[in-house]
Amino acid sequence: MHITQLNRECLLHLFSFLDKNSRKNLGKTCCKLLEVFQDPLLWSLLNFHSPVDLKKDNFLLGPALKHLSICWYSERVKVCNTEDWMKNSFQKDFCKRHENTVSDFLLDVCNRCPNLLSLTLSGCGHVTDDCILQLLKNCPNLKSLKLENCVRITDHTLKAVTLHGASLRILHVDFCRNVTQAGLDIVREKCPSVMLRAERSANMIPDSKPENRLMLEKASRKWLQL
Repeated sequence: MHITQLNRECLLHLFSFLDKNSRKNLGKTCCKLLEVFQDPLLWSLLNFHSPVDLKKDNFLLGPALKHLSICWYSERVKVCNTEDWMKNSFQKDFCKRHENTVSDFLLDVCNRCPNLLSLTLSGCGHVTDDCILQLLKNCPNLKSLKLENCVRITDHTLKAVTLHGASLRILHVDFCRNVTQAGLDIVREKCPSVMLRAERSANMIPDSKPENRLMLEKASRKWLQL
């Protein structure tokens, strides 16, 4: 029996065991398998480990997407998560090349994936509070939000959680050094049902000058309580 003689359900099951690139390559072999590749039901889970993957046409975004993970583990991550004032011109140029890659992708997810249940971002140094705010607004069923080493995430994200994270049950902001203890306390107060984890966040050195830390804490607490 040839693979194309299998019914749609069997083909979808077989495709589900393949990674994104293998699915794409198999889909190129004939029209029937291309239709399976383009079936939204196949794309409920997406994992990315390189910025290049986000620019490829080896995946589909749609209402079927439930779980999304973007985790960088490379020297590029270390450079982009370094404070801007510490970077030399070469490093700044290196980061600029893909500064909007993840942010633009997440905005696309906001518009096309309203049923997203979990999002994990690790090492995404250019992701901003605005991106997370839009996700929380456009994906009302989001239950798990895990952020690790996302240096541009601040208390603005924590406030967005208190305002728009009604379905959220898990929130991780590990190694997000610009999150303050005041912000974490407000989340615990206003969202007691959320399992909050912030390993090495509020105690890390923020991008702002150390002498401004206390002022930042006080301003954050006042702003978050508005």
